[in-house]
Amino acid sequence: MLQAYKYRMYPSRGQVPLLMQHIHACRFVYNHSLEQKIRAYEQDGQKLSCFDLNNRLPALKEEHPWLKEVNSQSLQIANKNLDNAFTRFFREKKGFPLFKSKKNPVQSFQVPQHYAVNFGRHQIKLPKIGEIRTIFHRMFSGKMKSATVSVTSTGTWFVSILVDDGNPAPAPAPFSSKTTLGIDVGLTDFATLSTGEKVGNPRNLRKSLGRLKCLQRRLSRKKKGSKNRQKAIRKLARCHEKVANQRNDFLHNLSFRVVSENQAIAVESLNVSGMQKNHNLALSIGDASWSTFFTMLEYKCRKYGKTLLAIGRFDPSSKICHQCGHLKRDLTLSDREWVCPDCGTHHDRDINAAINIKKFALQEQNLVGVAGAERAIEPVDLPQ
Repeated sequence: MLQAYKYRMYPSRGQVPLLMQHIHACRFVYNHSLEQKIRAYEQDGQKLSCFDLNNRLPALKEEHPWLKEVNSQSLQIANKNLDNAFTRFFREKKGFPLFKSKKNPVQSFQVPQHYAVNFGRHQIKLPKIGEIRTIFHRMFSGKMKSATVSVTSTGTWFVSILVDDGNPAPAPAPFSSKTTLGIDVGLTDFATLSTGEKVGNPRNLRKSLGRLKCLQRRLSRKKKGSKNRQKAIRKLARCHEKVANQRNDFLHNLSFRVVSENQAIAVESLNVSGMQKNHNLALSIGDASWSTFFTMLEYKCRKYGKTLLAIGRFDPSSKICHQCGHLKRDLTLSDREWVCPDCGTHHDRDINAAINIKKFALQEQNLVGVAGAERAIEPVDLPQ
């Protein structure tokens, strides 16, 4: 089973330029190869493979001698990443590969092999760079695959090591209605569980907007190219990084707790990108990071042998009474509570939706019968 281990690196002042040189070189090769592929297809109808791009690297190094100072395998893996990007584009029919910018908040390069890890001395040795002090806060065992070195906009360095421990992925554990949890995500409360528990939305970005606006105004007053402007950029980047770290910490803790306590988790597949087109709610939806939360649930379920169930985005989970199955068609987004006209049950909109998400997912698995009225299929009320 493959697993990545991420560690903090502390390169010396002399090693930082070497690391940045590798980042710039890999970005340069990636953009050059992308240009060559586009030009070859437009002019000659020729499709350049990864093998063809790697064969052009020696000539590119003669044209740009500074590329010879970089690990050759890191340049080759840049072409491999480009080839994989085109494969995903043709397979999924979206996301044409774009040119990489040096202004991206996270820059990285890969080292496929010939690197060494020393846990005792807390060092990692990279080719053509040397030994770098690294904090190994946890050990690993297995065959080391590729290593990815990255730097954030605040100048923080990390290395992510992909390890194959040789063990197969655990088989999903059997689950039932009692060991399945339904989750309904929202903005007022980040998540509502089918058990009735509500997890509050931390709103990390909202709480930091005042500080971010202040730092952004200070940055706009600085002269371009000055050292004070660079200091203001770093302060702004540190504030953004703090918000991202707070959000990731919350999502990791919640997803790990949910996966650990249940054998199966049922969620609703949402069109988050479409919902963010509503400019009144785009900031709040982005701050909640529902897609990141679902991604964490997916890989943690796969890692710990749990099952992730997903229902369709058009299933009316909020409009159906989970007791009798009555469909309340006139329910609007502003109705947070409602009473079923058939059985008289008082519903909290979010708790009712979480219970229905669990029921719908189990019905698709043929674990529970369809109770009450026929399950209706109609679009739910999305933010407009």
